[in-house]
Amino acid sequence: MAHPHADLDLQLQACRRAFLRRSGVGAGAAALALLESRRGGGLFAKAGAAAIDPAASRSAASRIHPALPGLPHHAPKARSVIYIHPNGGPSQIDLWDYKPKLKDYFDKDLPPSVRGDQRLSTMTSGQQRFPVAPSKFKFEQRGACGRWINTDLLPYTAEVVDDLALVKSVFTNAINHDPACTYVMTGSEVPGKGSLGSWLAYGLGSENDDLPAFVVFTPQPDINPSQALFTRMWSSGFLPTRFTGVAMRGSGDPVLYLPNPDGVSRSDRRVMLDALGKLNARGHDRFHDPETQTRIAQYEMAFRMQASVPDLVDLSGETAQTLSMYGDDVNKPGSFTHSLILARRLVERGVRVVQILHRGWDHHGNLPNDLKSQCLDTDQATAALIKDLKARGMLDDTLVVWGGEFGRTVYSQGTLTADTYGRDHHPRNFCMWMAGGGSKGGTVLGETDDFSYNIVENPVDVNSFNATLLHLMGIDHERFTFKFQGLDQRLTGVEEQHVLKSLLA
Repeated sequence: MAHPHADLDLQLQACRRAFLRRSGVGAGAAALALLESRRGGGLFAKAGAAAIDPAASRSAASRIHPALPGLPHHAPKARSVIYIHPNGGPSQIDLWDYKPKLKDYFDKDLPPSVRGDQRLSTMTSGQQRFPVAPSKFKFEQRGACGRWINTDLLPYTAEVVDDLALVKSVFTNAINHDPACTYVMTGSEVPGKGSLGSWLAYGLGSENDDLPAFVVFTPQPDINPSQALFTRMWSSGFLPTRFTGVAMRGSGDPVLYLPNPDGVSRSDRRVMLDALGKLNARGHDRFHDPETQTRIAQYEMAFRMQASVPDLVDLSGETAQTLSMYGDDVNKPGSFTHSLILARRLVERGVRVVQILHRGWDHHGNLPNDLKSQCLDTDQATAALIKDLKARGMLDDTLVVWGGEFGRTVYSQGTLTADTYGRDHHPRNFCMWMAGGGSKGGTVLGETDDFSYNIVENPVDVNSFNATLLHLMGIDHERFTFKFQGLDQRLTGVEEQHVLKSLLA
């Protein structure tokens, strides 16, 4: 769609005004200022006025985070998104992609005809052998849909498979974590693009004026807590910076620098912000820098969050049954379980996007033990989130997404024994799923060969998966653009992508 946001207009206006001032054309500058005052400062100025007016109406037109004009493009099925990202590349062979024939190939070399000329990472490119490592875990069919799932590792998720739309044939181009994570979250391997959450916050805004439109959790896993996470995964990139995800911490203050320092009351803070807002408004009137409006809006949001965040993280109103369903770590800040119940509470309050990035899924060795640890940390809470949303009538309009940046190889990296093995990065096929929010539970899309190494049916680019997510949120991905560097940028890139209609309810 044509770019409707006024940030770009303000940037262009600023360039013109700067030129006129430097050229000494005072009359031209005055005329432009007069025109600006007659048209009310543009769309962005109206939104900014609402952002700094505590008494503003809570109608859609005066929200702190309003949707862009013309959005959504069509009636949305989902109102909000909870995106669970198991960072590191979870093994599709050991979780979702059941391959019973692999038992006959234990420790035999992967046939060259299967491997073909596909790229290998530097971690296994020098191996003399590529010994096939069948999963050592038990798979069973569960649910009315008869979904094959690893019931050793995912016993709780097995209880909700009829709510999940599984894609077994997702692929990506990147073979290393940094570009793969950047691609799955921004639609491009090149850093600097806007993240999925930022695009949704930018386009659809939020129904809550007292919390950010986009919130991020990075819970600590039991293993490999030092694995890197890149802030670009929740950054706004070239989008206005106020759409960057707000990271909530698991220890200390949930949001840094939110509380007032000793000796400063809330009324004192209000007086300070009012004075600062006037100074920033003067700066914006002079230089027309869109980031000045962002600064004003973020100061105001921080002030509102001083009251809203303590209520958000207070779980005393949750029933004992609900807390028990999530698991023992539900009251442990910084845990995956605590992050998921807060995610439900956030979308319950109208927050548009919640992203949970859980590290520790990069299993190059000792996979059976380490993968089991990760699933113990996440399985119960993930299933509880689905059940909790469903019981509250929220799953119909809350889209839950689960998926990493790539999969794992069928062959073992390094030594293979009957009890342990490792797997290298495998971008050619991996699994992702979505639940609720207009997705069709119990469905499966795509198929792989007997080695879970090549896609044989319905390949799905990551950006087609994201196009489907946008569609469920009421957005036509081809019309959702932002002008940057002379191009109409899209989350789903410039190559042709399509909505996965078989996943739609």
